[in-house]
Amino acid sequence: MGRLVQPPAPPRTHRQHSSRRGRSALLCPNRGRRQGGVTQHKWSPGKPARFTCGTAHHWAREITALGHTVNLMPPAYVKPYVKRGKTDAADAEAICEAVTRPTMRFVAIKTIDQQAALMLHKTRDLLVRQRTMLVNGLRGHLAEFGIIAAKGLGGVKPIIEALHEAQDQLPELALHGIVEQLRHLGTEIERLEERILAWHRASDVSRRLATIPGIGPITASAIAAAVPDGTLFRSGRQFAAWLGLTPKAQSSGGKERQVGISKQGDGYLRRLLVVGATAVMRLARKDNASRSWATKLLERKPAKLAAVALANKTARIAWAVMTRGKTYEAPVAA
Repeated sequence: MGRLVQPPAPPRTHRQHSSRRGRSALLCPNRGRRQGGVTQHKWSPGKPARFTCGTAHHWAREITALGHTVNLMPPAYVKPYVKRGKTDAADAEAICEAVTRPTMRFVAIKTIDQQAALMLHKTRDLLVRQRTMLVNGLRGHLAEFGIIAAKGLGGVKPIIEALHEAQDQLPELALHGIVEQLRHLGTEIERLEERILAWHRASDVSRRLATIPGIGPITASAIAAAVPDGTLFRSGRQFAAWLGLTPKAQSSGGKERQVGISKQGDGYLRRLLVVGATAVMRLARKDNASRSWATKLLERKPAKLAAVALANKTARIAWAVMTRGKTYEAPVAA
């Protein structure tokens, strides 16, 4: 690790904490939120460290522009080094101690373009959840008047038609506002999906990821934006573990026990991979058992467990595609 040389008289506009080994952790500028930016001081280039938070990537880019190499660490990996209390000094001391660990895992700094792509995904996910809430509310309210519809988006159009047909027999309801909100959300979701697809087509990594079975433009662009540098993971298994798709170990007294998957890491990416694996499983049932790994697994395991196992395998393949710079090639049947 490098050193951040501390000047003889550190400016009061910044709070800094030095470790015993000569490394320093730059906490944050003592400036108001409206002032913004980073004041440039004549500090020798070093390696400031901080834990990730809502604005971590922004400040990492700002400090990197001053000539420093920023190390971002997950807060869960820094917390064990906090001795007592919650103060800036205690946090800085914990950061200085954590950054010196040889096994510490760092977070790659995302670019503005990657963060913008992730914002498209998060906004789309929010609108989809809001649409689901509106659909469930509409179904529940109309059920009070005997109008029943099927679950899911497939039952939305019939239930809206039934509402318009029965509006003369029903008292004045406030459900038409829900219908308008559903139409507006549908338009916004389609617009966001078009922008995500455009980003996917412009990204070489995303296009290569889309060659993997079970990964479409939505999942491919999400992985490409969320993982700026695949080489931070030593192997595909470590990448799958980061996504929470590996077994959770609860071992004690020499007894090895695994209980489901860990469900750690990015739940959005994990959900996309499991949904894509579930779609592959449906096709696997129609495939020849001698040629499909998923079909062989279905013969021994339940469908949901097999889908999660396939998602784990898909994540490992995605890591190989990102790190090796190649497209996916299906194995040749023996």
